[in-house]
Amino acid sequence: MKKLLFALMGLTFVGGANAADITIFYSPTCPHCHHARDFISSTLIYEYDNLKVSEINVTNADNRQAFVDALYKCGYQRGGVPVLVIGEKCFQGYADSMQGDLRTAIEVDLTAEQKSAAAANKAEMEKNKDAFVAAHADRKNAIVEKEPVKKN
Repeated sequence: MKKLLFALMGLTFVGGANAADITIFYSPTCPHCHHARDFISSTLIYEYDNLKVSEINVTNADNRQAFVDALYKCGYQRGGVPVLVIGEKCFQGYADSMQGDLRTAIEVDLTAEQKSAAAANKAEMEKNKDAFVAAHADRKNAIVEKEPVKKN
């Protein structure tokens, strides 16, 4: 009985390992937001097969509470954007120098095989990005603009 229980627990943990999803709070007029969103949409969604991205426009009044909640969760005192929430990790602002940290946050719960697949995808993209992106065009569906939560 104990062996069966441990085996089932092991399957649960191994089977459940996925890339940490990303929620990005952004403003359409923010240049740093554009750079962050571009990196995610042109690179990360192709490297990580199971990555899901939710984009939330903070200029929409109906999204403000979600943004305030994220700032509180992340311990940020100011509401600058972009704010990226990846699993339990938060990032405010964006610079290309953050790309390694973003990948690390995404990979926190990945198996060795999933990390290897992501590295292989990255290597293939470095060889011929246009061909890789074209062959995986369905990955654009990984990004979803979150609909505002309307108050009654």
